[in-house]
Amino acid sequence: MRFSFTAALLGVATIVSSVSADLYNRLDVNNSVVLFIDHQTGLMNLVRDYDPDYYYNQVMGVAELTKYFDLPAIITTSREDGPNGPLLPEIKDMFPDAPYIARPGQINAWDHEGFVEAVRKTGKKQLIISGIVTDVCVSFVSLSAKKAGFEVFVVTDASGTFNDPVRLASWFRMQQSGIQLMNYFSVACELARDWRKDLEGLANMFAKRLPSYARVMDSFNGAQAALSQSSS
Repeated sequence: MRFSFTAALLGVATIVSSVSADLYNRLDVNNSVVLFIDHQTGLMNLVRDYDPDYYYNQVMGVAELTKYFDLPAIITTSREDGPNGPLLPEIKDMFPDAPYIARPGQINAWDHEGFVEAVRKTGKKQLIISGIVTDVCVSFVSLSAKKAGFEVFVVTDASGTFNDPVRLASWFRMQQSGIQLMNYFSVACELARDWRKDLEGLANMFAKRLPSYARVMDSFNGAQAALSQSSS
């Protein structure tokens, strides 16, 4: 068999081209919509797999990254007139113009025609989902959307439930259907792609919700100040 150097170069070029074009099935800021599922004041009391303050912090982190990347948001609640309670007012205030679907009884938001219509109307194929509780409100919507042909990314640390075993069972079920499990930080980083686009803005967003990252920024700002002084 004769070795063809030209053929080898063409092969390498093809591989490089395909890798750079699509490294893996990752989030695209131009093709994503964020779904906030049942972040209600009553349901917040059911979240026991995360510290309450930590969980709230991550939910608000997802809300802030939605604003930062200028992503469309869709909000839905379940039986606000009952013990589930109203939507967290902070989320409502952050997205006053977002589609708001108050479901009268449907447990699975995908059973509500208005909710599905709002999702389809965005024209986006990647759904970033967080909500309460992971095993019901989040899982049911995620599984339904995946079957309907959407790419689904669940924000695990912004989705809460009763305890760790329930959470793990929910994760396994969703993973088996091809749903991607991520966290707040990885979602933001994957959407950003490159620090050089807005190092300060992205880092400050992280510092607000991640105390350890705030210390990273303190170190960076101190180094920048020292560099400025030495060059003056």
